[in-house]
Amino acid sequence: IRKSKKEEKKFLPISPDISIYPDCLKELFEPNDRRYRYPFINCTNCGPRFTIIEDIPYDRSRTTMKVFPMCRQCESEYQDPLDRRFHAQPNACSTCGPQVSLWDRQQRKIMVADPIKKVAQLLQEGYIVAIKGLGGFHLACDATSNKTVATLRKRKYREDKPFALMALNIEMMKEFCEMDEDEENLLLSERRPIVILKKKKRCSLAVNEIAPHNNYLGFMLPYTPLHYLLLKEVNLPLVMTSGNISEEPIVYSNEEAFNRLKGLADYFLIHNRDIRMRTDDSVVRIFQKKEFFVRRSRGYAPQPIKVNTFFDEPILALGGQLKNTFCLVQKNQAIISHHIGDLENLSALTSFEEGIEHFLKLFHTYPKILACDLHPEYISTKFAQEYIRKLGEGTQLIPVQHHHAHIASLMIEQGIEDTLIGVSFDGAGLGSDGKIWGGEFLIANFSSFSRAAHLKEIPLPGAEQAIKEPWRMALSYLKASYGKDFYRPAHKWLKRIEPHKLSPVNTLIEKKINSPLTSSMGRLFDAVASIIGLRDEVNYEGQAAIELEMLASKQEKGDYPFEVFLRGEELIIDPCPIIRAVIDDLNKDKTRDIIAARFHNSVSSIILKICQLLREKRGLNIVALSGGVFQNIYLLERTFSLLEKAGFETYTHQHVPANDGGISLGQAIIAHYRKKQRSRISAENLKEEDQCA
Repeated sequence: IRKSKKEEKKFLPISPDISIYPDCLKELFEPNDRRYRYPFINCTNCGPRFTIIEDIPYDRSRTTMKVFPMCRQCESEYQDPLDRRFHAQPNACSTCGPQVSLWDRQQRKIMVADPIKKVAQLLQEGYIVAIKGLGGFHLACDATSNKTVATLRKRKYREDKPFALMALNIEMMKEFCEMDEDEENLLLSERRPIVILKKKKRCSLAVNEIAPHNNYLGFMLPYTPLHYLLLKEVNLPLVMTSGNISEEPIVYSNEEAFNRLKGLADYFLIHNRDIRMRTDDSVVRIFQKKEFFVRRSRGYAPQPIKVNTFFDEPILALGGQLKNTFCLVQKNQAIISHHIGDLENLSALTSFEEGIEHFLKLFHTYPKILACDLHPEYISTKFAQEYIRKLGEGTQLIPVQHHHAHIASLMIEQGIEDTLIGVSFDGAGLGSDGKIWGGEFLIANFSSFSRAAHLKEIPLPGAEQAIKEPWRMALSYLKASYGKDFYRPAHKWLKRIEPHKLSPVNTLIEKKINSPLTSSMGRLFDAVASIIGLRDEVNYEGQAAIELEMLASKQEKGDYPFEVFLRGEELIIDPCPIIRAVIDDLNKDKTRDIIAARFHNSVSSIILKICQLLREKRGLNIVALSGGVFQNIYLLERTFSLLEKAGFETYTHQHVPANDGGISLGQAIIAHYRKKQRSRISAENLKEEDQCA
């Protein structure tokens, strides 16, 4: 067996972190095994990979395990081709490997025989514990205690956003959630993502604190030996949320944990195996018996997505501002990063820059072509501009329109090369006309797109503030629907809105001050959520739309009218009749679940109608559904049903998220085709010049 040689220019895949292998799990609880209750047991088939690797080739000396020389027995296993631990780089045991220890928030070590047993006791007593895992720290607490979960929510400054949960086994999960075979298989898979499951009506968990106003819970099974030891000991479902203050990246070093989590956790269960790259848990649900990503990270990244396109030179795509990922493409592979998150603070920017630097080093790739979002103020765009400036001559930056990137990401992952109808619905993305788009029907392929239809543009009063306060969009839509006479029909809504707030925002709209126009479908959801009294302010992105979905009655089949008119070459969808119908139903004392359902059904009807009109006009029959709005399963199911009954070939995402976590892939493929297009034009121009000469 030859020792690995350091590869200077090879583009080699890196394995994601893999859940504990069944044989290792058996050994973990076998009293006669030499690794009995050792929390870092692993083999060639499981354990840390991406989170510990420092460089390629993947040898122990180039991982964070290099500081743990193997004992004689571990070395023997490592060298034996017939052993399950042959060349398992993280191979270790209690004699030679990493160890766990328990500390309090004053950084005082607690001397106990078994730190994991002690942590189980602390969790049962209602304490919050920061636990170091594969890709970072979790904040853990008893998921059955309203008081403890409420305390965690208060400390974390996370008012309403759902917490993830961990349970020892499927049987425990089934006490609280409904589960089909596909969901069970996904939970048990070696990737071990958080899986979104339908909550049972009678659920003994602290559900109002774990996932307020939500019909679903996000559960995962243990995926490390440490998790299994803890869950078996505590015998409770646990909240297992990312170890961070709200909106910051997950904490992954011991020092950082003591500094940043001391106000959140009462105790710290740490270990001395360093994490090289922080990695959040993946979040997935099942749609049409297939994986449907909310967040693609641990267990999946950085596994390449094989694509039909051949990239003749590497491209780095930087993604968007929210739910950021970046993407590196070369040959026929697209490597999408782990989840970075929202680029809205310094720590997130640092995580973004560290991730890119690490990927370029790992994959020995230094692209001279970069792709970014069209928006000049996105942190990812500014990074791309600075990166290109530093590289200098021979580099190229290709800005890509946000919604085109959404559609292209879906096309490349599904292997679609034909021009199609792309329906891209989300909260916001800068359009090629400088306006804020978000309710778009595009005629698209990889190299270009045209805007075929969109929602009627409405003022976004206060710009960013309108995203945080949906009542502002309600006001904007009410004025668009009724003019200055909106007060009388909207009297129920007006009772909730204080006059001193209403008046200045009304002025912004009328005088067109700080009220950019938007065609966003996400903002239409916000407006309806506010009008029916569901949510006037939000505490996290998309909250109003999520709660509107949770409210909608599945039995209701009715919908509301809308109008479509032609402006130039574009179809304009006017949702004002929907707003007026919502107000009418409110004034007739229709229940909110009925109104929410009719609104969702109306959006599905809009999609069907516009796609039918575009099919008649353009002869296109393939429809791609992308953008964050399509993470709404109620809407997605109904839209799919309508389109397929109408004979459309309909697609949505399976390998990358429909939200902004997937746009880096779309940016990369568009940049590749744009570069090819420019090269072809340049070659034709040179040919013409030669002929002239």
